[in-house]
Amino acid sequence: MLLSGGAHAADLLSYLVVDDAIPTSFTGQPGDPAQGRSIVANRLNTCVLCHPGPFADKAFQGDLAPDLAGTGSRWSKGQLRLRLVDASHLNPATIMPSYYRLDGLARVGTAWTDKPILSAQQIEDVVAYLATLRE
Repeated sequence: MLLSGGAHAADLLSYLVVDDAIPTSFTGQPGDPAQGRSIVANRLNTCVLCHPGPFADKAFQGDLAPDLAGTGSRWSKGQLRLRLVDASHLNPATIMPSYYRLDGLARVGTAWTDKPILSAQQIEDVVAYLATLRE
């Protein structure tokens, strides 16, 4: 199934979902794991508000979502990419935001109207970081 960000998303890249993954990188280049960790651990991106993980320097990590420790052992990069881009594709009842989608969303904050939470490069950086988290 070919998906894109929708009518308001001229700058969003199209992607192909295959089974439970987006197997192809948005950028065609490996992401930067150090930059990805910075994105995940930054409370503005909301990851650590819901997910606990291997972040000794971050107090008050969430417990609403699965622990990020071992993520790279549980899912492939393509599976991680789909979960970041649009977790609702896998679970329509998820509370996880769609980080690279604009169409069909509800309750979007004013700051995020008509733009994704993360850029294509940031998605790749987060995927690269999460893939390093192995138990």
